[in-house]
Amino acid sequence: MTEQSSTTPTWPDLPPGPYGTLSPDLVRRHAEAPMEPATLPSGDRVPMIVKYADVRGLLMSPASSRNLREPGLPRLVKGPFLDDDPAALMNQDPPEHTRYRRIMHGTFTPKRIERWRPRAAVIAEELIEAAGAEFDLVADFALPLPARVICEMLGVPMDRYEQFRGWTDTFLSTTDASAEARHEGLAEFTAYTRELIEQHRVKPGENLIDLLIEARDENDGLSEDELTNMVFTLIVAGHETTASMIIRGTFRLLCHPGQYAELAARPEQVEAAVEEILRHEAPGSNGMLRRITQDVALSAGTVPAGSVVLPNISAANHDPEAFEDPLRFDIHRFDDAQPNPHLAFGHGPHYCLGANLARMELQEAFRALVTGLPGLRAREDLADVRWSDGAFVYRPRRLLVSAR
Repeated sequence: MTEQSSTTPTWPDLPPGPYGTLSPDLVRRHAEAPMEPATLPSGDRVPMIVKYADVRGLLMSPASSRNLREPGLPRLVKGPFLDDDPAALMNQDPPEHTRYRRIMHGTFTPKRIERWRPRAAVIAEELIEAAGAEFDLVADFALPLPARVICEMLGVPMDRYEQFRGWTDTFLSTTDASAEARHEGLAEFTAYTRELIEQHRVKPGENLIDLLIEARDENDGLSEDELTNMVFTLIVAGHETTASMIIRGTFRLLCHPGQYAELAARPEQVEAAVEEILRHEAPGSNGMLRRITQDVALSAGTVPAGSVVLPNISAANHDPEAFEDPLRFDIHRFDDAQPNPHLAFGHGPHYCLGANLARMELQEAFRALVTGLPGLRAREDLADVRWSDGAFVYRPRRLLVSAR
């Protein structure tokens, strides 16, 4: 079912289940080993936290640090990766992180994001109309939709899309062989981001980059490195992670054609369905590492200070103690208020800054699909769909579909 990009599995002891579902070993871990070590793509082993309450508590804890740059600490991958940049919001701890978030407050509010909903809906409809009767949902819809939205929001020329698409694929690789290429791709993308910011300084407009350049908390603004990293992160997260959720979500709905048909008949159910897609499918990876700065008590025992652990959000979202029958995909799960919200966007201080944007794009993507293509079906056996391997986000490489 999967396409292997190297002779060694990316996550050796966490192979995915059939149809891209949760690794079967995580079911065992929930029941028997909620803090058992897992082997990272780098080959390092760290305790992996899988229970919902433990993951949620750890993400909220002030003892859970994203500063993983000390020599000798376990690494997710060998070579340069997203963990290495001290200017990245995702890698900062208070008080630097608090200051950064304070400056950014207001940039991604629901009110600001709602202004882009009509444009996202138009782009989604245009892509569906251009796709024809048979197309690849990955290349013809899921990738270009969030790319066009974020490029228009930021003021990024779409003629550079293929270039930064290639850079993103390279530095999000988790294979050993790509470490040098990953460094080169990251450097080239960063240089382009700096060039883009300078263009907006010379000729300012009303795009999101211009808002970021002007963002202030009193007299305190983003440093040049912080501004560069934020624009870089928005380009990457704004197209790759959202696209992956569109791809995985559509694949999951095609695995449950009755639920897709129900959404086509009742598109007002899309918002609740998106929440289930986020719970069941996000983040499409096994998560990011945390360094523990003080002893932390979890259900399975105490994590000592100095440890590096992996809070697995996907596993937490499939914890039977938090969600009834968690392996079941059910678009009605979030029809009513749930006792436990999903953790697709994280929790605590590092809750995803772009969550409102991602939700809006996913809602408009699936609304356009079920209303524009009510008879959508797969053109190949879904068991034969090839999935990415050796990438940070796990998703189908292509998804051939028919409009009827």
